[in-house]
Amino acid sequence: MKEFLEEKSFQNHPLRVIKEFLESEKNNEIAKKEEDLKFVGYALEIGYDKVTIITSDPFKIAVGGIPRNSFLIMIPSNYTEFPPHFILLQVLDAAETPLKKEVQQTYFELHKKSMPELDIFTQSELQWGALGTAVLGMFYPHPEKTDELEFSHDMVNYVSAHKYKVYSPTEETLEIITNSLITKENQFAIGELRATENRFPLHKKLPTVPVKVSTKDFLGTRTALFGKTRLGKSNTVKIIAESIIETTRGRNVGQLIFDIDGEYANDNEQDDSKSLKTAYEEDCEVFSFNPRTGTNARPLKLNFYEHPEESIRILSDLLQEEKRNSVYIRAFTASEFPAIDSIGSIEDHGEQTRIRRRIMIYWAILRKAGFPIVETTLNHEIGINPSYRQDLRDAAYTHRHRIAPANIQDLNQLITEFETIARYIRLRTVDQNLLVSTGSNDPLFEQEEEALLNFLLPKGGGAGPSVIAPYRIYHDQNAGYSTNVILNLLDNGKTVILDLSNAHPSVLEYFSKKLAMAIFQHQQEKFTTMTLQKDQFIQLYFEEAHNLFPKEEDEEVPDIYKRIAKEGAKYHIGMVYSTQSITSINPDLLSQTENFFITHLSSQEQVNTLIKTSIFFENFAQDILKAKTVGYLKIMTQSHRFIVPVQINRFSPLANKKKKESD
Repeated sequence: MKEFLEEKSFQNHPLRVIKEFLESEKNNEIAKKEEDLKFVGYALEIGYDKVTIITSDPFKIAVGGIPRNSFLIMIPSNYTEFPPHFILLQVLDAAETPLKKEVQQTYFELHKKSMPELDIFTQSELQWGALGTAVLGMFYPHPEKTDELEFSHDMVNYVSAHKYKVYSPTEETLEIITNSLITKENQFAIGELRATENRFPLHKKLPTVPVKVSTKDFLGTRTALFGKTRLGKSNTVKIIAESIIETTRGRNVGQLIFDIDGEYANDNEQDDSKSLKTAYEEDCEVFSFNPRTGTNARPLKLNFYEHPEESIRILSDLLQEEKRNSVYIRAFTASEFPAIDSIGSIEDHGEQTRIRRRIMIYWAILRKAGFPIVETTLNHEIGINPSYRQDLRDAAYTHRHRIAPANIQDLNQLITEFETIARYIRLRTVDQNLLVSTGSNDPLFEQEEEALLNFLLPKGGGAGPSVIAPYRIYHDQNAGYSTNVILNLLDNGKTVILDLSNAHPSVLEYFSKKLAMAIFQHQQEKFTTMTLQKDQFIQLYFEEAHNLFPKEEDEEVPDIYKRIAKEGAKYHIGMVYSTQSITSINPDLLSQTENFFITHLSSQEQVNTLIKTSIFFENFAQDILKAKTVGYLKIMTQSHRFIVPVQINRFSPLANKKKKESD
């Protein structure tokens, strides 16, 4: 009766498959069905970290081979005396046997005498060998929770080696090994288990075991993708983004992807690669500088009038790249402006006035260059009246045979005002007393104002504002609303893709920094006001991460990226970052990264850095250095207790949808 009750209580336990497997092995052994056996050998030497096993050629062939890094399970011979459990091993390399020298001597003699045929006794001796394995841990029934298992990296005890048998796991056991430790919520299959790059079947069908992740492991954490280009990093990013879309719909998990090459926003017909936008049109919103026909992308541009501090820097980079190096152009691009919102905090009233006038000249330059603007939306704190002393205005307009208007009412009049004054102050006969402030006797026109006026109205017939006219493609008079729109979309669980594929690097840098800062402040405000819900997250995706998180401290890298890396988790900001070079990433970020997706790395230095970051990758060092199959990755997330090798699914939404429907 006791045995019956124990059996009954264990019938739904995941480890029941082990008991059924061992019974099947026993029956196959009695029936002499050697081809169906999963037995591979015996333990030769046991330690807490490593186990040496002895095996034979027929055993290895019967199970379809035992490749390096593959999983094996070790079970006591008297397994019926204990609750079902097994020790998980990982194959490392060949190991020496006690008879190694004798075997080598026999081989030497055989080849020396050219004896192709072996007698049955010699053949039996030579087919035995040994394998070194690592102890990954132990699966056993959970002590408190019925119908659940537990995993530990150590063994509670081990006895003499001859008391154990080693098996190649079945698909059911591999399912336990691969997926039983994954957080049960938000599970998503990302690929199939692939123990090694080599997939030669050796008369046996390779196991088909899905590899799952829990997207809860990605939310609010740091996820790294390392590996050489063209080996599947972008495809993996799509799979990660897809997994979050599929498992968190309606739960306020937004994603923002900085799409440098436009591959997440647009289909790539050359590679037969579909975009996230195509796959999840209702879940994704695309913002682009140059929206492609039929994509329904929203414009992603900068209002040059509202952000003079950023737009002047962008214009400077663009002009330098085109080698527009005239003296008056260089003087113009050297101008600096504060953010308009910060002007009111300047205590010196005279300095406030000078800064406002500089911004007004800049606005006049933009207007003359054809940058459109709804003038009623211009910042009222600045205004459009420079309020120069009246006697200067009268003298300047009289010189042009005109009468100074009482008020400046629009940007065209503002252009006329500055050009009229610019012509006048260049005269040799100008009254110098008119060029000082009536209140402070400070000069009305310092070097920076003169540089701006000389660009608005160049001396000697220069091109002036027309040289910046081609850059109107980066300007949008309504762009001031895009940040709030994006934040609202993210709060509502949308995936926002910023198509930066045709953007100048300085423009790309501006939008990346601006939105990263806006998101951080947005989430921080929720946190401080206690309105940040426990299931409300924003995920950021960064490519070429070494530029944002360099190994050495770089003053040119905005602090916002460092803050996201260090403090983002507190504010429910997760990040997925990728790069070819792990050695170029800041060590602090590496040490705080929870999830890893690794493809081929090209140097021992790269692998050594990875191993320093996570010792679990040590056993896969040679595989990472040598394997170059596209989509073949080694992964480890917060849920995983050891590395799982996987062939990542190709991002093919239509095929995946059909597969799910059939399942």
